Amino acid sequence: MDPKAPAAKAAAAGYETELNILAWPGAAERGGIDPRVDWVTPFEAETGCRVNVTVAGVASEMISVLAAGGQDLVTASGDIALELVRSGLVEVVDVTRIAGYATLDDRLEHAPWLFVDGKHYGVAFLWGPNVLLYDTRVFPTAPASWSVIFEPQMLPDGKPNQGRVQGYDSPIYLADAALYLKTRRPELGIDDPYRLDDAQRKAALAVLETNRRLAHSLWDDANSQIQAFTRDGIVASASRAFQANTLIANRAPVASTIPAEGATGWSWNTLVAANVAHPKCAYRWLEWSLTKKVQGDAAAFNGANPAVPEACRGSSKLDCVKNGFDSFDRLHFWRTPEAQCPSQGPDRVIDCALYESWSLEFARLPDTP
Repeated sequence: MDPKAPAAKAAAAGYETELNILAWPGAAERGGIDPRVDWVTPFEAETGCRVNVTVAGVASEMISVLAAGGQDLVTASGDIALELVRSGLVEVVDVTRIAGYATLDDRLEHAPWLFVDGKHYGVAFLWGPNVLLYDTRVFPTAPASWSVIFEPQMLPDGKPNQGRVQGYDSPIYLADAALYLKTRRPELGIDDPYRLDDAQRKAALAVLETNRRLAHSLWDDANSQIQAFTRDGIVASASRAFQANTLIANRAPVASTIPAEGATGWSWNTLVAANVAHPKCAYRWLEWSLTKKVQGDAAAFNGANPAVPEACRGSSKLDCVKNGFDSFDRLHFWRTPEAQCPSQGPDRVIDCALYESWSLEFARLPDTP
């Protein structure tokens, strides 16, 4: 087959022939990790849009690369999506141009990290809960509270949790601590873990400082945490379904749960870069990202749940129940903290810290022992 044929076909149909995507690892796969996992190559064959993927490993890198220009789409997580919107790095998405948009989970259509001031700034792609991963040899029954990683205590095996738990290495982890405090210390008046006044934020930072002093290590990618549970004696940590599924598949004695306080959740979303150079290819990708097969393949590969519920059915690779699909209503999804906070009560209006403040204060926390 002539390699120029798809591009010629696309040009004749009025489409551009290139698409630049800034993505998290695993969000735009073309078989580099597993040759059986490829939803980029079929897209190129069908549309003639040649895809160039730039992978970003951390939020700060994603923001700086997008700000430098040259990208058409970005698969941003919920904790930075609003920052991209407010900074003008992404533009409004016309969802009426996206075939299959009606198949999107109704609960994600107006997600507050994407639907801003009555406008859509992106399309949900994947999501999942942030679970408590634990060693079943230490915990014969699932831990009932996040306190096992946030407070010093003796664990069911008669040994302390000191040096046997982990922390998550991201400023958004303050929200997990705040959610824990919402139940643990109701006198703080925490309503929304992403809208914290000064006292609430300091209390959440104190929880994370204790977590740091208890923690053996911090994790920021799935593989590092899998190794820590395998070789470093870690028995409890905030985690995700991907790590739990991988460890269980390798017969590790672990399980996961959502404790009584509830949990935060993560999401990947596809946003259109401001002044997008290849809008037609970009909108074709948005359509492609919502197709049942792509949703199923991407969710299975990432240990996640699809944004299109129908993808949970008919895929031999995907187990949505195992990935926490039924936990949606118990989750407080990550989103960017903002300064303008609405009232948290009938007579209470508060000033909240921007994510920049969260980041600076998080960076000042002590290192793990």
